[in-house]
Amino acid sequence: MTTFQHIADKTVLNNGIEMPWLGLGVWKTKEGDEVVNAVKYALQAGYRSIDTAAVYGNEAGVGQALRESGVSRDELFITTKVWNADQGYDSTLRAFEESRKKLGLDVIDLYLIHWPVKGKYTETWKALVKLYQDGLVRAIGVSNFQVHHLQDILDSSDIVPAVNQVECHPLLQQKELRAFCKDKGIQLEAWSPLMQGNLDLPLLTELAQKYGKSPAQIVLRWDLQSGIVTIPKSISEGRIRENANVFDFSLSPEDMQRLDELNQNKRFGPDPDNFDF
Repeated sequence: MTTFQHIADKTVLNNGIEMPWLGLGVWKTKEGDEVVNAVKYALQAGYRSIDTAAVYGNEAGVGQALRESGVSRDELFITTKVWNADQGYDSTLRAFEESRKKLGLDVIDLYLIHWPVKGKYTETWKALVKLYQDGLVRAIGVSNFQVHHLQDILDSSDIVPAVNQVECHPLLQQKELRAFCKDKGIQLEAWSPLMQGNLDLPLLTELAQKYGKSPAQIVLRWDLQSGIVTIPKSISEGRIRENANVFDFSLSPEDMQRLDELNQNKRFGPDPDNFDF
């Protein structure tokens, strides 16, 4: 049985690489001091996984924070993603080099296809496979892929994505997708786990009082106990520390069930089958 008792606890991906269950997301975190400080706060609080993307425009700041933090490279797990405009085989390889240079890293721990751009993502995947086989990436995966997108990858490649990072939270539980990923050995990872701040739900308030935690901490604990890697985003040192303080309690099976019943298939972000960027 998987336990979640410490911020250093990790899941094992389908290629044997270990990935922390909890990380810091830096979407919409401004390049410069804002992202540098957020990453440093997280590392000081014990986080070792940082999730960025080319389109966030803050890879250089993430790299600066990593270098200045004093945390050894082998303790860190760094994720970035190829943006839609760069998809395709050769352009993905070029985009990867750009990301690697900005981050100041020889090897990226996890490289993801950011969105399933129609007509492009299977070629993009071939580029990720090359990067993986060349030892430039420790694991490769996808983001915002539905079951049919994943099936296209599985049909066209011998390499199964290690991770699928998608919008997932109590109001959008992605049950079919989660079951498919589990069956194929793909680790599900949640972006916007805190529903972009929409935490004002009576059950979350009730459980927060019961466990002496915040609604955000209840949601993050639900993620962990559901076997979902989670990367809450914050720039506040206090909130970053609060989000990490979810390893000293467990939700009962009954309360997990009640949270499971909140699902409404409600998205706060774009639909992977209908996006135009």
